[in-house]
Amino acid sequence: MLNGKIDLRSDTITPPDAGMRQAMADAIVGDDVLGDDPTVQALENHVAELLGKEKALYVPSGTMANQLAIRTQTRPGDAMILEGHAHIDCYESGAPAALAGVHTRLVKGERGRFTGEQLETAIPVKNDHFAQASLVCIENTHNQGGGSIWPLSQIQDVSGTARKHGLALHLDGARLWNASAASGVSLADYAATFDTVSVCFSKGLGAPVGSALVGPSDLIEKARFYRKQQGGAMRQVGILAAAAQYALTHNRDRLAQDHENCRHLAEGLYEIDGIEVDPEEVETNMLFIETSNHDAATLTQRLDELGVRVLATGPFTLRAVANLTLQADEVDRVIHAFKQIF
Repeated sequence: MLNGKIDLRSDTITPPDAGMRQAMADAIVGDDVLGDDPTVQALENHVAELLGKEKALYVPSGTMANQLAIRTQTRPGDAMILEGHAHIDCYESGAPAALAGVHTRLVKGERGRFTGEQLETAIPVKNDHFAQASLVCIENTHNQGGGSIWPLSQIQDVSGTARKHGLALHLDGARLWNASAASGVSLADYAATFDTVSVCFSKGLGAPVGSALVGPSDLIEKARFYRKQQGGAMRQVGILAAAAQYALTHNRDRLAQDHENCRHLAEGLYEIDGIEVDPEEVETNMLFIETSNHDAATLTQRLDELGVRVLATGPFTLRAVANLTLQADEVDRVIHAFKQIF
C-alpha cells in the first residue's frame, strides 16, 4: 500500500525504504564525469559481472540505455528490427529516429516474441532502395506481452539468424531480473548472445532512478561519449548508484513474491463475469485486464475511489503490475474492489 491506496499502475511507483535511504545517505561519492565516484564504479562492475559482460555504464533511464545501444551499433539511415509492440518503438518518444536517424522495421510477434524465421523475412534484401539492417532488438520480459518471458531457445534461434546476416543484437532487459527470477535462467545466460543489454533498477527492484548498459569495452566507451552528448553524465551520482546497489542486494529475491501476487490476482479476477484475463499467461508481475463492458478510464476512476490504482492502457484494457508495495494479503482487497463494480 502506498499513500493509503493499493497502487498497481506500475512497478516504478515504489519509494525507497528506510534501508535504501540510509544506503544513499552513507554513499561515498566523487565526480563521476571525471571517473572519481567509487560507488558508481562498484555498481557498474557488479552489473557487468552479473551479466557476464566486460563493462557497464550507469545512466539515468532505460530509454537512454536503449538509445545509447542503438547509437553505438548503427549509422544514420540504417534499419533496426524489433517486435511491433516493443517499448523502444512505442514508448521512447521516437528516439531511434530523432537521436540515431534509424528506421525501424517491425515484426508481428506473439506476446512480444518472434522467431528466427520471422526475422529472416524482415531483413531487407541488399538493394539500393532499402535501408539496410544493422541491429536486432529483443525485449525480455516484454511489457505489452503482459510480462512474457522469451525462452532461451527462442532467443538463440533469433540470434542465430541475426548473426548469419552480420547483425548486432541488443536486449532491452528493463525487467530481465523478473525473467531470471521466474525462469531460473541466469542473467549471464540470457545476456550471452547479445552485444549489449540494458537493465533497469527502478522497476521491479525498487530503486528511485537509473539503468545500466552493459557490453564490450569498446561499445561502452562509445556509449559514455553519447551519454555526455545527450546530457546523461552526472557528478556525485553515487547517491543514486547506492540505491541501485541496495536494490540488487535486497530486493531481487522479492520478485518471486510479486509474481505469485500477480497470479493470485489473475485467478481471482478470472472468476468475475465481465472481466477477461488468462491466469495461464501470467509469467511474471504484469496482468492485462480486458473489460469489454466498462470504459477503462471510468473504471480506473471508480477503482481509485475504492482505494485501488491501475493503469488504463486502451479503451477497454487495464494494466496491473505487482510491485514491492503490494503485500500478499492486499491482493484479495483488489479482487473485492473489482467485484464491487462488476
